[in-house]
Amino acid sequence: QRQRQRQTTERKRETDRQKKTETDRERQRNREKERKTERAREGEREKQKGRERDRERQTDRQRKREDRHCETDRERETETETERRRQTDRERETDRETQKK
Repeated sequence: QRQRQRQTTERKRETDRQKKTETDRERQRNREKERKTERAREGEREKQKGRERDRERQTDRQRKREDRHCETDRERETETETERRRQTDRERETDRETQKK
């Protein structure tokens, strides 16, 4: 009877040890999966940040391009106004000379 009880106890311990080992392995697998998932999430976040930076750079380039165009337009307008003033001055001068005669 004692021997049977010992055997039963041994079998139970062995079963418990196997369950614990399997449980430990399962936990380890879950931790590894979680780490992998977290690395993937982190990678995706980095990609997203990169895309946002690219978008910002593109927007900045576009803004600078537009600013350059505006500046060029302003320069043209200024040149045109200066030319108009000169033309008006020449016409006045011509009118004065005409009036003197």
